[in-house]
Amino acid sequence: MLTMRVSSLLSCTHTFHGSSIQPQSLCNRNVTTVTTTVFSRRTSYIGVSMAVTTREQEIVLEEEKKKLQLGIAEFYDESSGIWEDIWGDHMHHGFYDPDSTVSVADHREAQIRMIEQSLSFASLSEDSTKWPKSVVDVGCGIGGSSRYLAKKFGASCVGITLSPVQAERANALAAAQGLADKVSFRVADALEQPFPDGQFDLVWSMESGEHMPNKPKFVGELVRVAAPGGTIIIVTWCHRDLRPDEKSLQPWEENLLKKICDSFYLPAWCSTAEYVKLLETMSLQDIKSADWSPFVAPFWPAVIRSALTWKGFTSILRSGLKTIKGALAMPLMIEGFRKGVIKFAIITCRKPEN
Repeated sequence: MLTMRVSSLLSCTHTFHGSSIQPQSLCNRNVTTVTTTVFSRRTSYIGVSMAVTTREQEIVLEEEKKKLQLGIAEFYDESSGIWEDIWGDHMHHGFYDPDSTVSVADHREAQIRMIEQSLSFASLSEDSTKWPKSVVDVGCGIGGSSRYLAKKFGASCVGITLSPVQAERANALAAAQGLADKVSFRVADALEQPFPDGQFDLVWSMESGEHMPNKPKFVGELVRVAAPGGTIIIVTWCHRDLRPDEKSLQPWEENLLKKICDSFYLPAWCSTAEYVKLLETMSLQDIKSADWSPFVAPFWPAVIRSALTWKGFTSILRSGLKTIKGALAMPLMIEGFRKGVIKFAIITCRKPEN
């Protein structure tokens, strides 16, 4: 069991859906130094981020979390079918050559490349005797990554999502592909994962971290469920790292991110550097990070082009207001990447053997 001391854990750089209460869920200013157990559920990592809050604040934050999670679930309940119909079963960015011009078919191949590049960056062994035997897919969508990893490694995979529609569809696809004995999906909270400590050789989070209202708790749960020696891969949207002379983003950057948050049901953003700091406090090994923004540049323009087809346009209109609102925010993502406010980050590490 590993203990740690945490003091003045990080600083938030974005407000939480207009709330006047700063979201302890992301990172804290001036957190009183405490001692907590990282790899056990008995003393949850959330104890750090909530250490100096009042009971009233805790209640408000929990209500904000429930509201956010309901919005996320409804957003993906509405939109997942459209995404699958047009783009297939991988609900994440593709990995491209910078400045490439590609077709929809190429985008589906690029999504597979994203998975392979992520595994390579994390230095997973090519030796089949060292392949992961158990995988958790945190924020699994309709299960594309889980099914791919199960086929690649012969591993048992379990995926969790807030969306009942996604979980049902993911299980149906697994059965149709003959993978029901290897892959399963359920509705569960990534901040309270329904798994024992140290269960998974590979902990996989492909573009789900941006939805997490409590980044320390999110990372703490990834670490908790990882087996000793297990690999953790986080691919997520971040805002740019702050310069040494900055305490926050610029007001125009904050405003841009708030518009995106309101459309995609996102809480406060954090930087890649803040993720790395969190992992460093947990004494993890082989911590690496990279900015892959240039390699995902063609993605959002392609999503917009697909939305502007007759099939895409009519599907969005039929799906509901949440999907329409998200579609209207897609140009903001392009603006954020173009101006360097949004970063597409990969962060990987390994849990110590002992």
